[in-house]
Amino acid sequence: MLRETLNIKNAGSLEYARAVFYGHEYSDSLPIEKRPVVVIVPGGGYEHTSVREGEIVAMQFLSFGYHAAVLNYSCAPARYPVALLELAALIRLLREKAAEWHIDTDRIITLGFSAGGHLVGCLSSFWREKQLCEEINCDSRMIRPDGQILCYPVITSGPAGHQGSFMNLLGDDYSTKKGDLSLEKHINDGVPRSFVWHTFEDRSVPVQNSLLYVSALADAGIPVEYHLYEHGAHGASTGRWISAKEPKQLVPEIDSWVGLAHSWIERSIEMSRRII
Repeated sequence: MLRETLNIKNAGSLEYARAVFYGHEYSDSLPIEKRPVVVIVPGGGYEHTSVREGEIVAMQFLSFGYHAAVLNYSCAPARYPVALLELAALIRLLREKAAEWHIDTDRIITLGFSAGGHLVGCLSSFWREKQLCEEINCDSRMIRPDGQILCYPVITSGPAGHQGSFMNLLGDDYSTKKGDLSLEKHINDGVPRSFVWHTFEDRSVPVQNSLLYVSALADAGIPVEYHLYEHGAHGASTGRWISAKEPKQLVPEIDSWVGLAHSWIERSIEMSRRII
Protein backbone atom coordinates (compact mmCIF):
# COMPACT_ATOMS: atom_id res chain seq x y z
CA MET A 1 0.00 0.00 0.00
CA LEU A 2 1.15 3.52 -0.78
CA ARG A 3 1.09 6.14 1.98
CA GLU A 4 2.11 9.66 1.09
CA THR A 5 1.90 12.87 3.13
CA LEU A 6 0.96 15.80 0.91
CA ASN A 7 1.63 19.50 1.36
CA ILE A 8 -1.63 21.38 0.86
CA LYS A 9 -0.80 24.54 2.80
CA ASN A 10 -1.47 28.12 1.77
CA ALA A 11 -0.50 31.44 3.34
CA GLY A 12 -3.13 31.15 6.08
CA SER A 13 -2.61 27.49 6.94
CA LEU A 14 -1.70 26.34 10.42
CA GLU A 15 1.36 24.20 11.04
CA TYR A 16 -0.49 20.89 11.37
CA ALA A 17 -2.39 21.18 8.08
CA ARG A 18 -1.65 18.26 5.76
CA ALA A 19 -3.24 15.50 3.73
CA VAL A 20 -2.41 11.81 3.62
CA PHE A 21 -2.93 9.68 0.51
CA TYR A 22 -3.55 5.94 0.88
CA GLY A 23 -3.28 4.03 -2.36
CA HIS A 24 -3.23 0.55 -3.81
CA GLU A 25 0.01 -0.20 -5.59
CA TYR A 26 -0.39 -0.84 -9.29
CA SER A 27 0.06 -4.42 -10.49
CA ASP A 28 -0.14 -5.72 -14.04
CA SER A 29 -1.55 -8.89 -12.48
CA LEU A 30 -4.81 -7.02 -11.85
CA PRO A 31 -7.15 -5.72 -14.57
CA ILE A 32 -7.32 -2.30 -12.88
CA GLU A 33 -5.56 0.53 -14.63
CA LYS A 34 -7.11 3.40 -12.64
CA ARG A 35 -8.99 3.61 -9.35
CA PRO A 36 -11.40 6.22 -7.94
CA VAL A 37 -10.28 8.27 -4.95
CA VAL A 38 -12.47 9.04 -1.95
CA VAL A 39 -11.26 12.26 -0.29
CA ILE A 40 -12.28 12.21 3.37
CA VAL A 41 -12.82 15.47 5.26
CA PRO A 42 -13.46 14.92 9.00
CA GLY A 43 -15.77 17.05 11.10
CA GLY A 44 -15.13 18.89 14.34
CA GLY A 45 -17.05 22.16 14.16
CA TYR A 46 -14.14 23.92 12.42
CA GLU A 47 -12.50 23.72 15.87
CA HIS A 48 -10.56 20.48 15.27
CA THR A 49 -10.61 17.49 12.91
CA SER A 50 -12.04 14.28 14.32
CA VAL A 51 -9.71 11.27 14.32
CA ARG A 52 -12.79 9.02 14.37
CA GLU A 53 -13.83 10.35 10.96
CA GLY A 54 -10.48 10.14 9.22
CA GLU A 55 -8.17 7.20 8.64
CA ILE A 56 -10.69 4.73 10.06
CA VAL A 57 -13.11 5.68 7.30
CA ALA A 58 -10.37 5.70 4.66
CA MET A 59 -9.66 2.06 5.42
CA GLN A 60 -13.29 1.17 4.74
CA PHE A 61 -13.08 2.57 1.22
CA LEU A 62 -9.65 1.07 0.61
CA SER A 63 -11.22 -2.31 1.30
CA PHE A 64 -13.58 -1.70 -1.63
CA GLY A 65 -10.64 -1.19 -3.97
CA TYR A 66 -10.58 2.61 -4.05
CA HIS A 67 -7.72 4.91 -3.21
CA ALA A 68 -8.40 7.28 -0.32
CA ALA A 69 -7.06 10.54 1.07
CA VAL A 70 -7.67 12.25 4.42
CA LEU A 71 -7.50 16.03 4.80
CA ASN A 72 -6.39 17.44 8.16
CA TYR A 73 -7.38 21.03 7.41
CA SER A 74 -6.73 24.25 9.33
CA CYS A 75 -9.40 25.09 11.90
CA ALA A 76 -9.94 28.11 14.18
CA PRO A 77 -8.16 30.46 14.55
CA ALA A 78 -7.71 29.97 10.78
CA ARG A 79 -10.63 31.57 8.94
CA TYR A 80 -12.45 31.11 5.67
CA PRO A 81 -11.28 30.41 2.97
CA VAL A 82 -8.08 28.80 4.35
CA ALA A 83 -9.54 25.29 4.73
CA LEU A 84 -11.34 25.53 1.38
CA LEU A 85 -8.06 26.40 -0.34
CA GLU A 86 -6.45 23.37 1.34
CA LEU A 87 -9.17 21.04 0.05
CA ALA A 88 -8.90 22.53 -3.43
CA ALA A 89 -5.12 22.08 -3.35
CA LEU A 90 -5.56 18.43 -2.42
CA ILE A 91 -7.90 17.78 -5.35
CA ARG A 92 -5.42 19.51 -7.68
CA LEU A 93 -2.55 17.40 -6.36
CA LEU A 94 -4.48 14.18 -6.88
CA ARG A 95 -5.12 15.08 -10.51
CA GLU A 96 -1.47 16.05 -10.97
CA LYS A 97 -0.39 12.68 -9.54
CA ALA A 98 -2.97 10.70 -11.50
CA ALA A 99 -0.55 8.95 -13.86
CA GLU A 100 1.91 8.03 -11.10
CA TRP A 101 -0.73 6.76 -8.66
CA HIS A 102 -3.15 5.34 -11.26
CA ILE A 103 -6.03 7.60 -10.27
CA ASP A 104 -9.26 7.81 -12.23
CA THR A 105 -9.48 11.58 -12.64
CA ASP A 106 -13.19 11.36 -13.48
CA ARG A 107 -13.94 9.68 -10.15
CA ILE A 108 -12.58 11.94 -7.42
CA ILE A 109 -15.27 11.80 -4.73
CA THR A 110 -15.27 14.12 -1.72
CA LEU A 111 -16.70 12.82 1.57
CA GLY A 112 -17.32 15.12 4.51
CA PHE A 113 -18.64 14.69 8.05
CA SER A 114 -20.45 17.49 9.90
CA ALA A 115 -18.36 20.67 9.43
CA GLY A 116 -16.25 18.66 7.00
CA GLY A 117 -19.47 18.15 5.05
CA HIS A 118 -19.88 21.92 4.94
CA LEU A 119 -16.32 22.25 3.62
CA VAL A 120 -17.01 19.62 0.95
CA GLY A 121 -20.24 21.42 0.03
CA CYS A 122 -18.36 24.72 -0.28
CA LEU A 123 -16.01 23.25 -2.87
CA SER A 124 -18.94 21.69 -4.73
CA SER A 125 -20.63 25.10 -4.99
CA PHE A 126 -17.62 27.38 -5.43
CA TRP A 127 -15.03 25.40 -7.45
CA ARG A 128 -15.57 27.60 -10.51
CA GLU A 129 -15.07 30.90 -8.68
CA LYS A 130 -12.28 32.96 -10.22
CA GLN A 131 -10.72 34.00 -6.91
CA LEU A 132 -10.46 30.41 -5.68
CA CYS A 133 -8.82 29.25 -8.90
CA GLU A 134 -6.38 32.16 -8.84
CA GLU A 135 -5.36 31.37 -5.27
CA ILE A 136 -4.73 27.72 -6.19
CA ASN A 137 -3.15 28.79 -9.48
CA CYS A 138 -4.86 26.26 -11.71
CA ASP A 139 -7.74 25.76 -14.09
CA SER A 140 -11.06 25.27 -12.30
CA ARG A 141 -11.43 21.78 -13.77
CA MET A 142 -8.44 20.65 -11.72
CA ILE A 143 -10.30 21.24 -8.45
CA ARG A 144 -13.72 20.00 -9.57
CA PRO A 145 -15.20 17.18 -7.44
CA ASP A 146 -16.92 14.42 -9.45
CA GLY A 147 -19.31 13.51 -6.64
CA GLN A 148 -19.85 14.24 -2.98
CA ILE A 149 -20.85 12.21 0.07
CA LEU A 150 -22.21 14.27 2.97
CA CYS A 151 -22.52 12.66 6.40
CA TYR A 152 -24.73 14.56 8.89
CA PRO A 153 -23.47 17.78 7.28
CA VAL A 154 -23.49 21.33 8.56
CA ILE A 155 -25.36 23.17 5.80
CA THR A 156 -27.42 26.15 6.92
CA SER A 157 -26.57 29.24 8.95
CA GLY A 158 -30.31 29.77 9.50
CA PRO A 159 -32.42 28.78 12.54
CA ALA A 160 -31.45 25.08 12.33
CA GLY A 161 -27.77 25.85 11.83
CA HIS A 162 -24.83 24.81 14.00
CA GLN A 163 -23.78 28.36 14.73
CA GLY A 164 -20.56 27.34 16.47
CA SER A 165 -19.20 25.99 13.19
CA PHE A 166 -19.88 29.29 11.41
CA MET A 167 -18.39 31.28 14.28
CA ASN A 168 -15.19 29.23 14.16
CA LEU A 169 -15.05 29.48 10.37
CA LEU A 170 -15.70 33.22 10.09
CA GLY A 171 -14.53 34.77 13.35
CA ASP A 172 -15.25 38.51 13.44
CA ASP A 173 -17.06 38.22 10.08
CA TYR A 174 -19.64 35.78 11.45
CA SER A 175 -22.62 38.14 11.59
CA THR A 176 -22.00 39.74 8.19
CA LYS A 177 -20.88 36.73 6.14
CA LYS A 178 -22.63 33.67 7.58
CA GLY A 179 -25.41 33.95 4.99
CA ASP A 180 -22.82 33.79 2.21
CA LEU A 181 -21.89 30.28 3.33
CA SER A 182 -25.37 28.89 3.98
CA LEU A 183 -25.08 26.20 1.33
CA GLU A 184 -28.75 25.58 0.58
CA LYS A 185 -28.64 29.06 -1.02
CA HIS A 186 -25.70 28.24 -3.29
CA ILE A 187 -26.77 25.27 -5.37
CA ASN A 188 -25.78 25.70 -9.01
CA ASP A 189 -25.25 23.53 -12.09
CA GLY A 190 -21.65 22.87 -11.06
CA VAL A 191 -22.65 20.95 -7.92
CA PRO A 192 -21.97 17.25 -8.56
CA ARG A 193 -24.24 14.27 -7.98
CA SER A 194 -24.58 13.70 -4.26
CA PHE A 195 -25.08 11.08 -1.56
CA VAL A 196 -26.37 12.43 1.76
CA TRP A 197 -27.25 10.78 5.06
CA HIS A 198 -28.32 12.01 8.48
CA THR A 199 -30.00 10.76 11.66
CA PHE A 200 -33.35 11.95 12.98
CA GLU A 201 -32.01 12.01 16.55
CA ASP A 202 -29.12 14.37 15.76
CA ARG A 203 -29.42 17.26 18.19
CA SER A 204 -26.10 18.99 17.42
CA VAL A 205 -26.66 19.42 13.69
CA PRO A 206 -30.41 18.96 13.21
CA VAL A 207 -31.70 16.91 10.31
CA GLN A 208 -33.17 20.08 8.79
CA ASN A 209 -29.64 20.78 7.52
CA SER A 210 -29.63 17.85 5.14
CA LEU A 211 -33.33 18.23 4.34
CA LEU A 212 -32.79 21.82 3.19
CA TYR A 213 -29.82 20.76 1.08
CA VAL A 214 -31.47 17.75 -0.52
CA SER A 215 -34.55 19.83 -1.33
CA ALA A 216 -32.37 22.47 -2.99
CA LEU A 217 -30.56 19.79 -5.01
CA ALA A 218 -33.89 18.35 -6.15
CA ASP A 219 -35.18 21.78 -7.14
CA ALA A 220 -32.03 22.26 -9.25
CA GLY A 221 -32.35 18.83 -10.88
CA ILE A 222 -29.09 17.53 -9.41
CA PRO A 223 -29.17 13.75 -8.78
CA VAL A 224 -29.08 12.87 -5.09
CA GLU A 225 -29.43 9.74 -2.97
CA TYR A 226 -30.61 10.48 0.56
CA HIS A 227 -30.82 8.23 3.63
CA LEU A 228 -32.40 9.25 6.92
CA TYR A 229 -31.81 6.93 9.88
CA GLU A 230 -34.12 7.19 12.88
CA HIS A 231 -31.50 6.54 15.56
CA GLY A 232 -27.99 7.84 16.10
CA ALA A 233 -26.31 10.76 17.85
CA HIS A 234 -24.22 13.32 16.00
CA GLY A 235 -20.68 12.21 15.19
CA ALA A 236 -21.49 8.50 14.94
CA SER A 237 -19.01 8.04 12.06
CA THR A 238 -19.25 4.40 10.95
CA GLY A 239 -21.61 3.54 13.82
CA ARG A 240 -19.35 0.60 14.70
CA TRP A 241 -16.98 -0.06 17.58
CA ILE A 242 -13.95 0.82 15.44
CA SER A 243 -14.95 4.50 15.50
CA ALA A 244 -16.98 4.82 18.74
CA LYS A 245 -15.54 6.77 21.65
CA GLU A 246 -18.79 6.82 23.64
CA PRO A 247 -21.71 4.35 23.82
CA LYS A 248 -24.00 6.81 22.00
CA GLN A 249 -21.70 6.59 18.96
CA LEU A 250 -22.16 2.84 18.71
CA VAL A 251 -25.17 2.66 16.41
CA PRO A 252 -25.36 -0.61 14.44
CA GLU A 253 -28.41 0.66 12.54
CA ILE A 254 -26.35 3.19 10.58
CA ASP A 255 -23.34 1.09 9.60
CA SER A 256 -25.06 0.38 6.28
CA TRP A 257 -24.23 3.86 4.98
CA VAL A 258 -20.68 2.84 4.01
CA GLY A 259 -21.92 0.00 1.82
CA LEU A 260 -24.66 2.16 0.37
CA ALA A 261 -22.14 4.85 -0.54
CA HIS A 262 -19.93 2.20 -2.12
CA SER A 263 -22.85 0.98 -4.25
CA TRP A 264 -23.62 4.58 -5.23
CA ILE A 265 -20.05 5.08 -6.47
CA GLU A 266 -20.09 1.75 -8.31
CA ARG A 267 -23.31 2.64 -10.12
CA SER A 268 -21.70 5.83 -11.32
CA ILE A 269 -18.71 3.92 -12.70
CA GLU A 270 -20.94 1.36 -14.38
CA MET A 271 -23.10 4.05 -15.99
CA SER A 272 -20.02 5.78 -17.42
CA ARG A 273 -18.81 2.49 -18.89
CA ARG A 274 -22.16 1.97 -20.61
CA ILE A 275 -21.93 5.44 -22.14
CA ILE A 276 -18.43 4.71 -23.45
